[in-house]
Parts: sequence; C-alpha cells; structure tokens
Amino acid sequence: MNIAFYGSSLLSSYWNGAATYYRGMLRDLHARGYRTTFYEPDAFDRQQHRDIEPPDWAEVVVYPATEEGVTRVMAEAARADVVVKASGVGVFDDVLALGVMARARPDAIRIFWDVDAPATLAELRADAGHALHRALPGLDYVFTYGGGPPVVDAYEGFGARRCIPIYNALDPTTHHPVPAEPAFRADLSFLGNRLPDREARVERFFLDAAARLPERSFLIGGNGWESKPMPGNVRHIGHVYTRQHNAFNTSPLAVLNIARDSMAAVGYSPATRVFEAAGAGACLITDAWVGLGLFLEEGTEVLVARDGAEVAAHVAALTPERARAIGDAARARILKDHTYARRGAEVDAILKRRRAERAEGARP
Repeated sequence: MNIAFYGSSLLSSYWNGAATYYRGMLRDLHARGYRTTFYEPDAFDRQQHRDIEPPDWAEVVVYPATEEGVTRVMAEAARADVVVKASGVGVFDDVLALGVMARARPDAIRIFWDVDAPATLAELRADAGHALHRALPGLDYVFTYGGGPPVVDAYEGFGARRCIPIYNALDPTTHHPVPAEPAFRADLSFLGNRLPDREARVERFFLDAAARLPERSFLIGGNGWESKPMPGNVRHIGHVYTRQHNAFNTSPLAVLNIARDSMAAVGYSPATRVFEAAGAGACLITDAWVGLGLFLEEGTEVLVARDGAEVAAHVAALTPERARAIGDAARARILKDHTYARRGAEVDAILKRRRAERAEGARP
C-alpha cells in the first residue's frame, strides 16, 4: 500500500520530538512492503538542522510553508491508499486536516495520527469550530502515540469511529549502547526542549535535585534553556542531535525522564526518550505517571520519583553496578516487548483488516 503522510518533519528533530517516532514507524512499515511519501513544510529552521538525509525507506517531499505549497502537496493525497494527517505540523494544520481527506480517493484509508493527544484534545474541548470536529466522523481511525483509555474515550466521545494507541517504541538499529563520551558525562542528565507545560516539572524534578546535591554533576540538553537560571552544578549544552542521543544516554550515571504536565495528567504516555534511553542501556529515573507498569517495572527496570527530593535520593544511593543492572534489565524488557517491529506489525494488521473490510463491503 502507498501511504501519503503529512507531518512536522522526518528529516529533523529540531523542536520536533516526534521525529524518532516517525522514523521508527515508517522504517518498519517499509520493511513490510509499504511505500511512504512524507510531506513536511520548510518551517521553523528544521531543514537547517537536519539529523538525517532523505532515507531509502521513505520519499520525503519538503514543501514551502505557503498556501501554494500546501495546496500542491494536498493534491497528491489522491494517489495514496492510506492518507495520514499527523498532529502538530505547525503550519496550515486546519487546512491539511480537512484538505488531504477531501482529496483522498473514496477507497483510501483515512487516519489522523496524534503525537500529542492531550494538547489536541484540549483544543477540541476549547474550540467547537476546530477543524478536527468536522474531520473526525469521516476518518477510519485516530492513532495516538500515547494516552491509553482516557484518550480513547475522549476521541470516541468527539465522534471518532475508532481510536487506537500506537505507543512509542525502540528502533534498536538507531538507539543502542555505545561507549561513553566525556562531553556527556554527569551524575544525572536530562534531555528535553523548554516548553511551557514542562518547565515547572523540570524545576521540580531536575533543578531541585541538582540544588540538593551540589557536589554532584548535572547535564541538561535541549532547546530554550540558555536563559534559564540554574544551579552552578548544572551544564546546559543546547540542542542534541539524534546521532548524539546514544552517547548522551550511555555517558551519565543515570538519565531522567520528565513528562510534560498534560502527558503526566493523562498517563499511559511514555516519551520517545524513555525508549531511547532504555535501548542504550541507560539507568532511567522517571517521574511517576499512570500506566508506567505497561512498559517498565519500577525498582528493577526503572527508578520512579515523585519529586526532586526522591530524584536526589536515587542519585545519591545509586552505584555504577546498580545503574548498569537497571539499564540492562530495561533494555531487555524493551527489546522483548516494545520495539517498532511490534508497533509496525500492529499497524500492518489494522490496515490490512480495514482493507479487507472495504473489499467485503464492495462485494455485490
């Protein structure tokens, strides 16, 4: 099947946390025989911060972020067997949400793929005129990369025929153990962009822990933190390219995951960082959120903290030997249960089942 996929960016992770997810999913679907064309706008300086060149497992069309540019690529939806509009493209989102589905063939499978369901659902609740309210009834599926039962119930309550979480996962060919690098050494590291609904939790879980352990070293990577006041034992290194993520995760004693406010409130929303860190064999400390046990077991595969004091206590008590044991256990669990090969098989089965249903319905 041919897939027309309209998303933020496949080529760049710059201010684009969904890049790892897109790459893992589409690479696996390519191995299953799907041919994907990924349409991404030339916006937000992403093309100047590419992590990868156009891959052999997807065709990438970069279009101008103009009305003419978006109109041109929307027309190409008519050639696809599966049409996907992802959330958070960043430009012309409402136009794309309605336009690509209107141009899809009558027999095409139509999907809205939400990579930030809490944010999208908040928009739907606040705006009765949101384009998705009109688009949802005509879609075959809503896929979400997290959220669990609360998100499924909310989407189906808004009129979606079927909402299915397709969770983040690990691509072991991309994220795996590598030798440590001195530039990334620390007792605790955190990687994430500075966002309004994340900043307070970074203060609570990361900066507070650093202040409690002035003799230990802390490292923060990501965009936007350069103007943030921080304790003297915290280093900020700016944007960390995908190709550097393995070393970022293997070099410190432990890595911290901090969910955004909305993700933590909904639960069942492991970030890509969870799987990247586990895939590299890092010892992961995470804030607590409902549904974590679906992915990693507390105490043996991940350490869980409810505030900065508990993060600091974990770091203070952690030995290199225990950190290695937790990291090894996490990697084994993720490789067993949470790879993109598993997620791809799930999507493949859904699409083939839907195509078969269409064929049955078309029979006299």
